[in-house]
Amino acid sequence: MTVSLDQLRRCHVAVDLGAARTRVFIKGSGLVVDEPSVVAVNTRTGSLIAVGEFAEKMTGRTPEYIRVARPVTGGTVVDVELAQRMLRGLLGEKLRRQLRRKPLLRAAACTPHDSDPLAQRATVETMVGLGARRVELVDTLIAAAVGCGLPVEQPTASMIMVCGAATTQIAVLSLGSIVTAERIPVGGNAIDHAVIQYLRHQHELMLPSQAVRPLQLALHGTGLEPTGPTATEIHGRDVATGLARSVLVDTAAIRQAIHTPLTAVLDGIGKVLRDCPPDLVADLADGGITMVGGFARLPGLDQLLRNATTMPVRIAERPEYCAVLGLGEMLEGHVQPLTLNPLAEAE
Repeated sequence: MTVSLDQLRRCHVAVDLGAARTRVFIKGSGLVVDEPSVVAVNTRTGSLIAVGEFAEKMTGRTPEYIRVARPVTGGTVVDVELAQRMLRGLLGEKLRRQLRRKPLLRAAACTPHDSDPLAQRATVETMVGLGARRVELVDTLIAAAVGCGLPVEQPTASMIMVCGAATTQIAVLSLGSIVTAERIPVGGNAIDHAVIQYLRHQHELMLPSQAVRPLQLALHGTGLEPTGPTATEIHGRDVATGLARSVLVDTAAIRQAIHTPLTAVLDGIGKVLRDCPPDLVADLADGGITMVGGFARLPGLDQLLRNATTMPVRIAERPEYCAVLGLGEMLEGHVQPLTLNPLAEAE
């Protein structure tokens, strides 16, 4: 982290390309873009019809010649051209004109922990399509830790859990670097899928694609804890007849369906703690785990982790924005590297 801080201070724009949402931070202007990572394309002409919020509303409602796509999966760009067009569309002409005034535009972008060189290259090419002459890649775990105020540059342990849409990343940080980390292919989408599969198998009910997240919120107003209403009425489509139908769903059974994918997250936390040096584990007994990302807001998830780890667990103040705001802090020069030899400087 101390090596690249000087280079990050020279950057003009920071981008967090997430599977669910894309966020852009411009130096001096702050957070300027926070939109879903979705594009709608006319397959006959190849033209871009919509990006962001409007494109997401079109999901499942388009004729056959309009394709709604997500060019980013699990924090990795899977379609560079579409990602470039999406970024340009989200920024708009006014912001793009502002960036074009920079003769040597430098950009910073988040990348998932332990991403392979091809994934990193795809991210760089996406930023180059935005006009960047140089691209700095920052591990999402470090950016998110800075964004939520953890003392990552100090010689003490800080444990962070980035709960994304497609993946969950867990790490222990110290002295500005990652000591041990784990990336698990379970995120908010896996929770959605668990709810969908339960309703399909147990009640033969199909849900609209945009109804899953509101369904989660309705069912889990009290989270993973067995309190609140015992049943909820859900509207969907019958698998056999295709007709609209309503069923009364047992909330306890839904909670049980959601617990299944969360066991992988608990296993990942256990592996990180087992690989961590004992001195740092002792620090974590006081500092605990900090949760960031949109999936962190699942009610009751923090209590589940407390019960499983017997460690303090807290949710960051603005968990969805921690990664991009952390990059912004580095761009603005608010993060100072640790002085490793203060006595030498005093002389």
